[in-house]
Amino acid sequence: MAPAFAFVYSPFLALTTLTTLTTVITSAASTTPRGLVIELIHRDSKHSPYYNHNDNIYSRVKRAMKSSFARFAYLQETIRRSSTTKDFEATIFPSVDASLFFINFTMGQPPIPQFTVMDTGSSLLWVQCLPCIKCSQQFGPLFDPSKSATYAELPCYSQYCRYSPRGKCNFFNQCSYNQTYLNGAPSVGIIATEHMAFETSDEGSVVVPNVLFGCGHENGNFIDHQLTGVLGLGFGKTSLVTKLGTKFSYCIANIYDPSYSHSKLIIGNHARIEGDSTPLEVIYGNYYLTLESISVGGKMLDIDPNVFKMKIRGKSGVVIDSGSSGSWLVKDVFEALRHEVESLLDMMLIRYWYKSWTLCYRGTVSQDLLGFPAVTFHFAGGADLVLDSGSLFFQPWPHAFCMAIFPSLVQGDNVTGLNIIGIMAQQYYNVAYDIDGKKLSFERIDCELLDD
Repeated sequence: MAPAFAFVYSPFLALTTLTTLTTVITSAASTTPRGLVIELIHRDSKHSPYYNHNDNIYSRVKRAMKSSFARFAYLQETIRRSSTTKDFEATIFPSVDASLFFINFTMGQPPIPQFTVMDTGSSLLWVQCLPCIKCSQQFGPLFDPSKSATYAELPCYSQYCRYSPRGKCNFFNQCSYNQTYLNGAPSVGIIATEHMAFETSDEGSVVVPNVLFGCGHENGNFIDHQLTGVLGLGFGKTSLVTKLGTKFSYCIANIYDPSYSHSKLIIGNHARIEGDSTPLEVIYGNYYLTLESISVGGKMLDIDPNVFKMKIRGKSGVVIDSGSSGSWLVKDVFEALRHEVESLLDMMLIRYWYKSWTLCYRGTVSQDLLGFPAVTFHFAGGADLVLDSGSLFFQPWPHAFCMAIFPSLVQGDNVTGLNIIGIMAQQYYNVAYDIDGKKLSFERIDCELLDD
């Protein structure tokens, strides 16, 4: 398919050309496509602008797990605030260090390259725009709305203006937004529409026209000083997911292997909805599941299933999240799982003391956990999520490893009823969200098989 328009050259585009693979599910570039298949770019890939040749597997693992604690704390506070406020959303803080996967696209005419965090914890797409105050580091030119032929500000009378985060008309009669993050670093700007373009596998492009986005003119001092934008996959009026339908899926392989190039995101009605499914509920922009039990090697743990239920709307229950590497379980469930793992490993391995609430052993996952029984999360409707040793344990040091599941109480007692299923537990699965159908599906698969 011929390109919808010519791409301008930039060093940033040259850097990422080989890593962005988008399959067009419609041939009509002038209309909204029915879906997109986008290759996810790993933060530590050689094709990523955040690549550091001094990093090794251990530094990447420690960084990912350290960010998981911050992510969980933010998610706790987000849900607490969301359940007590009428704000559009209290968004989880995204971060270059906390996020493992990014999305590459261009915006506007002429097209300006963007490299944004993939985040299921928010629904707004925003990028940095000129004129810009306190902008983060940008890998390529900033988007200048005054130079784009397809940029259009959202009028205040638009039905979507009131759906924007704290959306309101400013002094210039523009629909403004203030995307406040929990560490106080906001993105402030104008709600507008613009054309987004994704490369195709045949060196063409597919355009998604008139996408609602936040044109950020004032972007706060984010912790890592590198955040250049966020593509939210939460379900809301401003979401790209809403624009392309009500379905999306992602397939993730080994999250600590940045050279793997087949992890991908599908947005739209052609998302792969296969495998066993379980009921899905969207509350305050987060995706909730019904976990019923956990087993280790076929042995069911002695857990009261009521501990997984949502006792207070939005403040307990089970959330599936793409932004946290590790997973979190309420105290009684964590202790039951920890006790069973201890009974299997204490007789063979030497304990490694790291923190009182972590379970660590001397040795390596690849050699010392051969044959370790799988841990299975059993969800309502018969869907299972199976964690092998590579999804259950992480290796932050050459000589020791730890369980990648933590007790919720570690981050305080605000929302101790909250359980989080992190991305590490989702490795080697295609995870599909059918929002209208109110179901989520798990399909164990090699992501490379989805390339066609």
